[in-house]
Amino acid sequence: MPISSRLVINLTIVLLTVGLLALTGIISTTVWLGEKAQVYAEDATSAQNTRIAAVELRAAMQVAESSQRGYLVSSNEIYLAPYDSAKALVDTQLARLKSALQPFPATARLLDRLTRLVADKIADMDQTIAAKREFRESDALAAFGSNRGKALMDEANVFLSSIIRTTDERLTRGLTQQRSNATWLRLVSIVGGLIIMGGVGGVILTIYRYTREVAQTRDQVQQLNATLEQRVRDRTADLVDARDKAEVLLAEVNHRIANSLTMVSALVSLQSRNIEDRVAKDALRETQGRIDAIASVHKSLYSSGDARFVDFDDYLSSLLRNVEEAMRNEGHGASIRTDLEALKLKPDTSVNLGVIVIELVANAFKYAYPDRAGEVRVRLKRLSSTAAELVVEDDGVGRSVDAPAKGSGLGTRIVTAMARTIGAEVEYFPRHPGCGARLAFACPTDLA
Repeated sequence: MPISSRLVINLTIVLLTVGLLALTGIISTTVWLGEKAQVYAEDATSAQNTRIAAVELRAAMQVAESSQRGYLVSSNEIYLAPYDSAKALVDTQLARLKSALQPFPATARLLDRLTRLVADKIADMDQTIAAKREFRESDALAAFGSNRGKALMDEANVFLSSIIRTTDERLTRGLTQQRSNATWLRLVSIVGGLIIMGGVGGVILTIYRYTREVAQTRDQVQQLNATLEQRVRDRTADLVDARDKAEVLLAEVNHRIANSLTMVSALVSLQSRNIEDRVAKDALRETQGRIDAIASVHKSLYSSGDARFVDFDDYLSSLLRNVEEAMRNEGHGASIRTDLEALKLKPDTSVNLGVIVIELVANAFKYAYPDRAGEVRVRLKRLSSTAAELVVEDDGVGRSVDAPAKGSGLGTRIVTAMARTIGAEVEYFPRHPGCGARLAFACPTDLA
């Protein structure tokens, strides 16, 4: 009987739910036993600290007592060398023992009695040692012979032994419980693992049968899709052809715009030749330069094969060669030196920057070197992944940054307007000698 997708889904959900419940049981048991193990570990640590404190307290008292007896018998002060350190250790271990037994209110009376015993024992030993040092031999021997110190020590040993035995029982119970928990964890893990393996096996078997049936159905569908794939290929070819035609059309549009702008530039040049007024001739020449800058962008677009971006360094280099040639023909002695880093920009940004460069270079030619030859430098470099910098500078007569623009000031207004169009500002800075202009602008990093 064919397996339907609904049956596969329902059966898979059931088996996976069972497996998930088993896994949840294993995880829950592990977490629960882990928390109990943490509790047992903390209890074992507390019991161990209690035992160590009790043993160390008993040992310190025995050392102090041995030191006291050795001095009483021999009258040699050397026997008292460990006495003070043993007394200090008694105080430390007694405080540690109290801290360890603080969570157990039932031991409060025992600790009170033990504290009094320890204090009385220390006081008794101090009294006999003091009597011995003051040569009151009879008092020292009487105190020693009364066996009061021994009785105090024996009673303290009883309490300390009881504490040590109780902590040993706590440690034994904890270890036994841990072993029992480990056995439960193994049992739950084995049973849960078998359930999960059974569920996964059932899912795999069901999916295998369903996949085999789907493969058979897919082969049948592929035969039906053969004609559809051919239609898709034909449609794709039509779209590619339409895209190619659109690119050709766009290139032709840019070509015609460039030709039209070149014709306008030629008309402006022709008009300037028929005008005698120097101011008018300069204005027409500057206008021609601006038209040439826009025309060059469209030439770059239809010749590059990618109408979205302009190789700005190539475009700017070509533009500056034309400007330099035109300026030399008019008798300006300056020359242009370029340092241009490869950079791709959008057409609108390229037009604005091209016009800005023409205006800055033309001003440098006209005003930087009024009576001698010189050099105008143009630099283009990327500052970061999202910004680039354009610098035009000369070694001429210079100008004050706050001084009014020479001539009509139209060029300066054009530069300012073009810079603001691309979200930037031109910064003029003095040089010694000369003047410079810097423009930082945004540029893309991913042109795909």
